[in-house]
Amino acid sequence: MQTIDNYNFDGKKAIVRVDFNVPLDDQFNVTDDNRIRGALPTIKKIIGDGGSAILMSHLGRPKGEPQEKFSLKHVVPALSDHLGVEVQFADDCIGDEAREKSEALQPGEVLLLENLRFHSAEDKVKTPEEQKATREFAEKLAGYADVYVNDAFGTAHRAHASTAVIADFFEEDAKMFGFLINKELKAMDKVLKESKSPFTAIMGGAKVSDKIQVIENLLDGVDNLIIAGGMTYTFIKAQGGEIGNSLCEEDKLELALEVIKKAKAKGVNLVLPVDQVLADDFNNEAKTMITPIMQGKEGYMGLDIGDETIKLFSDVIMKSNTILWNGPAGVFEMPNFQKGTVAIAKAIAESTSKGAFSLVGGGDSVAAVNKFGLADKISYVSTGGGAMLEYIEGKELPGIKAIKG
Repeated sequence: MQTIDNYNFDGKKAIVRVDFNVPLDDQFNVTDDNRIRGALPTIKKIIGDGGSAILMSHLGRPKGEPQEKFSLKHVVPALSDHLGVEVQFADDCIGDEAREKSEALQPGEVLLLENLRFHSAEDKVKTPEEQKATREFAEKLAGYADVYVNDAFGTAHRAHASTAVIADFFEEDAKMFGFLINKELKAMDKVLKESKSPFTAIMGGAKVSDKIQVIENLLDGVDNLIIAGGMTYTFIKAQGGEIGNSLCEEDKLELALEVIKKAKAKGVNLVLPVDQVLADDFNNEAKTMITPIMQGKEGYMGLDIGDETIKLFSDVIMKSNTILWNGPAGVFEMPNFQKGTVAIAKAIAESTSKGAFSLVGGGDSVAAVNKFGLADKISYVSTGGGAMLEYIEGKELPGIKAIKG
């Protein structure tokens, strides 16, 4: 398999699948440039060699027609600033302008194509051709370049035209992963295949159903499995606890008991919260109280973990040599219910400083380490929540298979 680090892009045009699905504010300014920064080493390698880069990405879910708030032109200023190169822009991803600008691109230049999901198939529901993964669409994109580079780990689990089909139109030595995907795969393999014991996985978030396959796959490799967030309450109710108005998947109670049983059989230390912050409403100014985890209260819902749980989780994390974290411990977006999530982030950072290898992925978990300036204290912060989870589940990612074969 061709690798980007030993490939010479001199005189070549490379079409690069990047993940510029970044948040924008009301004035269309990029508010989190983590994914843009993640793509820079690959782009710089291409233009530094004397090649030119044609970048393609999606942004949001525009449903097959142009929308101002999802235009990638808003990314151009931030990208140009980071690269130190004036990035050109094409107002469609295929069509005359995209083709002409690609043909005219000179060594050292960068062109960003408009949102791949703006281009819809000719059907009644205007499905983006990107998501329909049509070969004709992929072939047109491939026609702009000599080389294909996939550096969008965040979309590697999608069987789309720009991730899974376009690679078919390039020879084996003209398609490769970018530096970012290589780093992602290396970090995940280090956790899943080369972990040092004790290995602790922290699974948070709202629903057991979202994480069940990940949890079951992890039970074969972890020493400790910490359960946090809204999914806690399905486990608590399954064991006869009172949960009041807390989030619960009633149809997953048996599944929760099965996970507890499997963890015990495999010798995994399953760690559940012991206390909680209850609120009488789902808002930051709600009336709160702290109670033992098994003692919820009618009319109240659990929105964060309590201090005893923070200490319990932190102690486990601090004794770990390998740490995987996905999903918050509470309603992280509300300041009054972010304490647990922040505490987990800080404990992971401290454990990492003492030699542990840590991998953090998923929107809220990544937001937590970024917000509190801890990202550089984590071994690896993943750019792909969904892709990371599917990889941990043991699934084959279409964007990876397209190049690896």
